[in-house]
Amino acid sequence: MSWHCELCDRVCSYNGHKKSPRTSRTLVNLKTKIMKQVLFFAIAITIASSGCSQTTNQKETKHVGGNCEGCEAINEGSVPFEKLTNAATLPDYSETGPKLEISGIVYHRDGKTPAKDVVLYVYHTDQTGHYTPAPDAKGWGKRHGRIRGWMKTDKNGFYHFYTLKPAAYPGTNIPAHIHITLKEPDKNEYYIDEYLFEGDPFLTTTERNRQEKRGGSGIISLEQRNGMLHGKRDIVLGLNIPGYDVP
Repeated sequence: MSWHCELCDRVCSYNGHKKSPRTSRTLVNLKTKIMKQVLFFAIAITIASSGCSQTTNQKETKHVGGNCEGCEAINEGSVPFEKLTNAATLPDYSETGPKLEISGIVYHRDGKTPAKDVVLYVYHTDQTGHYTPAPDAKGWGKRHGRIRGWMKTDKNGFYHFYTLKPAAYPGTNIPAHIHITLKEPDKNEYYIDEYLFEGDPFLTTTERNRQEKRGGSGIISLEQRNGMLHGKRDIVLGLNIPGYDVP
């Protein structure tokens, strides 16, 4: 790269003055100094621009899952992600109603490798079929209600939570369900199919066919053991999730 020092040329030709040997040496030194400074700043700017570009690219995260109203509620838990365990007991568990435990393993997209440190956020209606908020509810807690829970898979991909089996919305034919949102360590939060229950009178063929099977089927069978209902659902990250890289 060649640099032209316009300032130096202008000094040398100012008023057509003839340059003495001393003046020439001085101007040559001045020109050299200025050119070095210009070159230094040009290199510095180039390096800085490159660094900024790298930093920006490193922070970019590919968005997966499409639109998801309320998925950001996963960030409203009182316990930081890094301190979550693989178990959660929702606020209604000590109340009157059919006690329920749901457990499972979260797998990577290959459906075989357990995925650790995946945060799960679940919420559902109370025994009246409403999302009743807590008296001091804030944020999405005003819409999702007080029955919410957060957990994080362990090294084996395992998770489980305790709650009461939710009631269906009153006056509708919508099956009882539990909402779930996931947050992987390197991706944005996204929703997967709700937990639905075999034997629900509203779980018709039409309703089954409406399911997207995001993360796999959310329809689970319940088994009564020791005075409690137990259900199992394994989850495959990225399965039927828009924008997710397929291995």
